[in-house]
Amino acid sequence: MTAAQLPAVAPEVTATLVEDLSPRLRKRLDAAVTKLAARPVHRDGDTVTVAVDDETDLRLHAPGGVVATADAITCGCLLSPACVHRAAAACAAPAADPPAEAAGQPGAATTESAPHPDDAPHDHAPHHVTTDTDTDAAPDVASPAQCAAAEALRSAAAAVLEAGVDGAGAVAQAALLRAAHTARLQHLPRAAGAALSVVTLLRAARAGDPSYRTADLVTALAELLGTAHRLGSASGEELDAVKGRARRPYSPDGSLRLYGLFTEPVVTASGHGGARTWVVGPDGRLCTVGDVAPGGVGRALGVADRAVRLGESALTHRELGRAGLAVSGATVSPDGRLGAGKGVKAVTARGAAWTEPPLAALWETPPLQQATRALRSVSRYANPDGGGSDLLFLDVELHGTVREPGGTCLLAWCDGGVAVRLTVADDDPALAHRDNLMLLASAPGTRLRIIGRLVPALHPRLALLACSHPTGEGTIDLGFDRLRRADLPVPDARVEPVRHEPVGSGAGSPLHLLERRVEQTVTAGRAALGLLGDVSAETRRLRRAGLPTAAGLLAVLRASAARRERDPFGRLLPADTDGFATHWLSAARYTSAVSESLCAAAWEPAQGGTTRSR
Repeated sequence: MTAAQLPAVAPEVTATLVEDLSPRLRKRLDAAVTKLAARPVHRDGDTVTVAVDDETDLRLHAPGGVVATADAITCGCLLSPACVHRAAAACAAPAADPPAEAAGQPGAATTESAPHPDDAPHDHAPHHVTTDTDTDAAPDVASPAQCAAAEALRSAAAAVLEAGVDGAGAVAQAALLRAAHTARLQHLPRAAGAALSVVTLLRAARAGDPSYRTADLVTALAELLGTAHRLGSASGEELDAVKGRARRPYSPDGSLRLYGLFTEPVVTASGHGGARTWVVGPDGRLCTVGDVAPGGVGRALGVADRAVRLGESALTHRELGRAGLAVSGATVSPDGRLGAGKGVKAVTARGAAWTEPPLAALWETPPLQQATRALRSVSRYANPDGGGSDLLFLDVELHGTVREPGGTCLLAWCDGGVAVRLTVADDDPALAHRDNLMLLASAPGTRLRIIGRLVPALHPRLALLACSHPTGEGTIDLGFDRLRRADLPVPDARVEPVRHEPVGSGAGSPLHLLERRVEQTVTAGRAALGLLGDVSAETRRLRRAGLPTAAGLLAVLRASAARRERDPFGRLLPADTDGFATHWLSAARYTSAVSESLCAAAWEPAQGGTTRSR
């Protein structure tokens, strides 16, 4: 049995089932979850049955795909309903999110049935009517009930840092789910969403999910702690940002004239697949038309040649990437996704070349400005409602390959003498990304107009998505279209392929000394960090590199992890988990800010503008 085989369970249902267990059964809960994962599963309509043993079945009733109440999970064992099996099943299942708001009107559909490829897909939970229990509070500050909900989230997150991944089992996760549910009832969707992300990542880490990254859990925990911490002092617009938005609604946008830009495959680690086509308005605004659903890379390849879900248009995704649309009754989400409600009408129109207005203007912005804008969009702690795109539009000259520990990438020069590393957007062999990049690497000296997605690093780095045709007219969607050697220009013998290149101004930064301690805390817990011993050698190295703040944060973090007070009788008192969480949060946010600063600095033009040092 895998989590994907079970229906999503509302957070409050999981929390209730765990809270109702006796202390003895709570100690057995993690083992029960592991045991249940090895049992066979059968689905019949809205009911999923798990064979607990040869004689006992566990059933989850999920109308609409979501288990909405505790009595919807039943067990046939003698101890039911007070058994551990019901809670174990809830803990093994995905946590459900509230349903997304429709595209501008009731009953409307959206053009994309799964989230951004960098996000894990969420299952939908029933809508909860939310009421603030303290209506006397001033409207521009958080109410006492909201502050209490935020404090519960902060305590639950601090407990995770105390225990680390190995110690943050089902009981700790249930505390987070309960706090998330309470926060959602108090109109705090941003913090509640961060808590659910932490639970999802904890489960992935404990299950050995190959897609799990410790850095993602660091980001989610820091987002949760930071949001909960800011709530008490925030007001006005800052308070609105801290609270967040329960949904990302589609708003009416009238009539739009859109020009196709390119199409990219979307393949997520959870098994979703599809295509996303980027289009541009006359004012340069970027929008997307997507079709993503369960199916993986096979579905992505098939969807590219299906008609887009937008009005009466018969264009496929790949065709739209090179054509145009005239849309009336359009609805657009804050992140630029076009809605496909019943009132939306779209007909095929003339497209534009990348060298023609309005598309050509995308390449006129200097690379540094584009990178700065994209970095705001991909920042670990960006405002979810901030919008913006992570795409860069560059004119480059190819200069061979660069070998890296993780493989080979393509080196190119763009305006200002900036050396950019171009990487594969998706290494799945069924997609064309890898083959196309290696073919382009064999043609140093080729000049291309490219589109890439910013990859935050200590040197300029993009995931290559699309490019102009190397020798002919038109463009290449590098995930779908396959270049041939005949498409390449004759190699310029005067251009010497580059094999090695310095990785940027921040390459020698010892910031990783603090970053690894931040990640170590998440993995092993506070106590493991407290056993480190003397960190003076690391702090001296940070100070020598001009990072005194990092040195101070590392020293304080380690001291806080090791500090344990005693009572008058010499007995150890409980650790100050809240104080340690505050120090950890400072270190996590600092390392993120410095990394982003180094990334932006790497895009600054070389002195002299066109110097190309090797």
